[in-house]
Amino acid sequence: MSSYKRRATPGDTEWFVHDRFGMFIHFGLYAAPARHEWIQCREQIQPEEYKKYFDHFNPDLFDAKEWARKAKAAGMKYAVLTSKHHEGFCLFDSQYTDYKITNTQFGRDLIKEYVEAFRAEGLKVGFYYSLIDWHHPEFTIDHIHPMRNLPDAEAISAKRDMKKYAEYMRNQVTELLTNYGRIDILWFDFSYKKAPGSTDWMQGKGKDDWESEKLIEIARRLQPGIIIDNRADIDQDIWTPEQLQVEEWPKHKESGELVTWEACQTFSGSWGYHRDEQTWKSPEQLIAMLIKTVALGGNLLMNVGPTARGCFDKRADRALDAFGEWMKYNARSIYGCTMAEPEFITPNGCRLTQSEDGKRLYIHLLEYPYQTLYMPCLAERIEYAQFLHDASEVKYDPSNGFVCSKMQNTFLLPTKKPDILVPVIEVFLK
Repeated sequence: MSSYKRRATPGDTEWFVHDRFGMFIHFGLYAAPARHEWIQCREQIQPEEYKKYFDHFNPDLFDAKEWARKAKAAGMKYAVLTSKHHEGFCLFDSQYTDYKITNTQFGRDLIKEYVEAFRAEGLKVGFYYSLIDWHHPEFTIDHIHPMRNLPDAEAISAKRDMKKYAEYMRNQVTELLTNYGRIDILWFDFSYKKAPGSTDWMQGKGKDDWESEKLIEIARRLQPGIIIDNRADIDQDIWTPEQLQVEEWPKHKESGELVTWEACQTFSGSWGYHRDEQTWKSPEQLIAMLIKTVALGGNLLMNVGPTARGCFDKRADRALDAFGEWMKYNARSIYGCTMAEPEFITPNGCRLTQSEDGKRLYIHLLEYPYQTLYMPCLAERIEYAQFLHDASEVKYDPSNGFVCSKMQNTFLLPTKKPDILVPVIEVFLK
């Protein structure tokens, strides 16, 4: 069994740390302008102008079953969809706002269809819910609000009441966790501090503004088995580093304990659909990102931003296909795996994962080492070794000197790299 002990969490995260790989889906009105999900903030688009995206929103090609099939084919085990993003637009039929998808030309509850389709494919289901809301009339103006530079912004904000907005959030979270059956993950986003140089009235927002304790209490009462992230400014189940590759397993800043964590990443530089964005990651980068995350005890939540027609564009499909092709043969090195025990020293150009029961070690060859791979401190532990993608034997020579007071092992590899993006050696341990 793995010796790594994670910080205790309010929710049961055992399934989560086993499944390791999920799909994030950012979808909303911002898919129509197609130039970043923060477009309303970045371009300071006022509500009356932003309304054109609401008026013309009609994702007529949306097929929840197709989304679910693609997630499953990519090897993903759960999904998290934006029920409401910062723009305030809801993908569900909320009784507390008219700013919702059932009032668009589309006219259907997209969240309902998503939940049913993903459940039917055997995937766990999660909701992202933005704590920020640039549409709500009681959400006070701050340094990231689209109205921040209006001449009367301070006067407008002074008339707003965050307590009323916090009540609105509780009502909507109640709907989301009551009307759609079992929900596995609730992903709040996000708390933030005042930006340097901001005026005194343009404060950031945190747990007191969201009334996070009440919000979380409702979620746990309605869905006792739910997992919640930590972005409501109160420690919960999941730590969520964003758009970065961590160098070590994250630890709780006060206790120093290892935390349950999930890296959220994008195929490109945007979460929502961005037509002209060009920094799309290569298949090699994507697979390496998944491997490196699990090798540090984490999960990967990989984002897709559907087009305004409601489907994934070809670039996203190609990225998902890359995951699917690799996971088809190598998923055993991801599911139910975690950081390898400290006794195993990682060779250059490789990443290690180990099964939770400790019986198998996986060596991911991110850089193919020609004919030999040297690995210290392993020889006495090997029972058998094979390539994972085809179960072909990998021979090894345990007689190559002594390192760390234990014999170094030399794996004998084919000269030519096997025809798979990242080959994996599966080592059965004594």
